[in-house]
Order: sequence, then structure tokens, then C-alpha cells
Amino acid sequence: MSIQKIILLIILFVLSISTCRSNNLEEFGHDCQAYPSYLESFIEGNNIQNEISHYFNNIKMVENKVKLIDVSSFGAKGDGNTDDTRAFKQAWQDACSSNTPVNFVVQQNKNYLLKNIHFLGPCKSFISMQIFGTLEASDNMSDYNNDRRHWILFENVENLVVGGGGTINGNGNIWWQNSCKINKNLPCKDTPTALTFYNCNKLKVKNLKIKNAQQIHVSFETCTNVEASNLMINSPENSPNTDGIHVANTHNIQISSATIGTGDDCISITSGSQKVHATDITCGPGHGISIGSLGSGNSEAHVSDINVYGAKFYGTTNGLRIKTWQGGSGSASNIKFQHIDMEGVENPIIIDQNYCDQNDPCKDQQLK
Repeated sequence: MSIQKIILLIILFVLSISTCRSNNLEEFGHDCQAYPSYLESFIEGNNIQNEISHYFNNIKMVENKVKLIDVSSFGAKGDGNTDDTRAFKQAWQDACSSNTPVNFVVQQNKNYLLKNIHFLGPCKSFISMQIFGTLEASDNMSDYNNDRRHWILFENVENLVVGGGGTINGNGNIWWQNSCKINKNLPCKDTPTALTFYNCNKLKVKNLKIKNAQQIHVSFETCTNVEASNLMINSPENSPNTDGIHVANTHNIQISSATIGTGDDCISITSGSQKVHATDITCGPGHGISIGSLGSGNSEAHVSDINVYGAKFYGTTNGLRIKTWQGGSGSASNIKFQHIDMEGVENPIIIDQNYCDQNDPCKDQQLK
């Protein structure tokens, strides 16, 4: 290691200690490890990358004054009856355009009623959204006519933290009642995912309660460098398609300390996902942890480097499952499940190469 790098590392370490003691840290509402790395593109492959990356953002906090944005300042009532969607949109526009780091605050003991809302990037600086109160979805299905696939969507945002210990309530009962899975006479239609992160990089989602999703609770789609931790996710056992955490085409994601009980997969990992690590997972009720489904519609699908280490299953229909459709192609490789405990699980391990999730029976197909 060169002398210059050693000196740089020492300087960063000293500054990071100062940051932990600064008033800016308390204002921002995070510990000293709350922000993702800014140096990866500059020192990728270097042996000291992790050490320098670990401290870099703390220097940013010293150098820049943190901007506080409270949704109440934009007219959000938080009374559970007033539509606060517009106030949240205006607050986000202000946050996203800020040249300095932002602490985006959702107050405690407030219940903010929201229609579907898109938090769009790219943004100029990093943002910490602290949800101390409750975000509750509108249960008027017509409020989602412009987008029936998302309730809360973060798109193209880099260096984002979402946490705070509050609650995200999808208010999904009306959607479950109108699901074709519940009433076979109804047509199958798109249903919103409660919380979606699409094309986000350097993302942390932590210390949240997510419940009663319209469909999937939280979805990471086409994201990179993600940490999801200390999440409590729950919906009734009979709620349809309410996956807890859904991972699609996402690389380098760490899921830890999650307690999930839903009407579908606790964690589902689908095509394009690589380097998915899940530790300290409690699952039940639900359908277990699933790789897939893969290969629907004769498509090609690949997942690799999946590691589930330390998971407990209680009363689930399945434990560990890999599910693929007939006619599909591709691979599921380097998959490890270690230190798994199960109690009252109907099907502990399943590898299903004839998966079929549709009203009409799937036709038999020959391997090509």
C-alpha cells in the first residue's frame, strides 16, 4: 500500500470520528454508517476500497450543511383523511433539486393519506427519507387509473436512505377482494406494489414496518448495491400475491434481520438477479423463499450467486423453492441455503420444473 493511500485513510478515519460527534449528524437523524459509498467508481478493485468508502460520506456531512425538509411545511396534514399526495410531491421536488444533503422528514404520530406517488430522480445530492409516522394508501381503486402497478415508486435515485421506524400501510383489503385469485369470476388485472425501487443505486431501506400491501410489499427492480435491513412485513395469510420482498434483475443486494409473514413468498428472487445475500430471516406465514418463477412464456432467465444464511420458517406452505415454467430456458446457479430451521412447513424443499400459475392448465412442452 502506498504512503499516500495510508495517509488518506488516516485522514478519513479522523474526520469520520469528528462527524459522529457533530450536530449535523443529529440533525440528519442517522448513525455514522447511514450513507452509501461515493468512491466506488474511483478506487474499484483497490484493496483499501472498503475502508475509504466506509468513511467518505461522513466527510460530506461535515463539509455540507444538511437541509431539513418536513412535508408538513408543504401543507401535508397527516390526519388520515386529507389527500397529502401533492404536498409530498412538492417536498420531493425541493429535496431532489437540493445541492446539499437532505433530511426528508415524515412526522411521528401522523397518518398521511396518499394516492400513488412517484419519487423521480436523478437528484443532485443524497437524500435520507425518515418516515416516523404512517403512510397510508388510498383505498379508492380509481385513484390508481394512471398507474395500477405502483403505489409508492422511487425511480432513478442514487444515494438514498429510506427508514425511520414508521409504517407503510398499503390498505390492501379492497384489492384482495377484487383479485381473480380470490374470486375466479373476476378478470385478472394489475394491482399496485406498495413500495417499489426501480433503477436505484447505493440504496438503504431499513427500520420500517410495511403491511397490508395491495400486492407485493417491497420490490427492488433493476437496482444495484442495496441494503435492506430491520424490516417487519406482514399481511393476512389469505391475502393474494402479497410477496414480502421481491428482487428482480438486481445486483449486489443484502437483506438482513427481516421478519415476514404474508400470503405469498416471503422473499422471491427472479430473473437477472445476482449476488443476493439474505441473513437472519424469519418467514411465516407465507410460501417460503423462492427462486423464480423463471422462464414464463418460453423466456430465457438467469439467476446466480444466491446465498441464504440463517433463516427460520414457521407454518409456511413451502420452505426453500426453485420454480420454473415449462418451455423456459436459462440457469439458476451457485445457490446456497445454510443454517435453515423449519417448523410446521408443509414442503421443506421444492424444485418445481412444471410451475403453472394461471387459471387454465399449462400445456405440456418438450425440452428443446
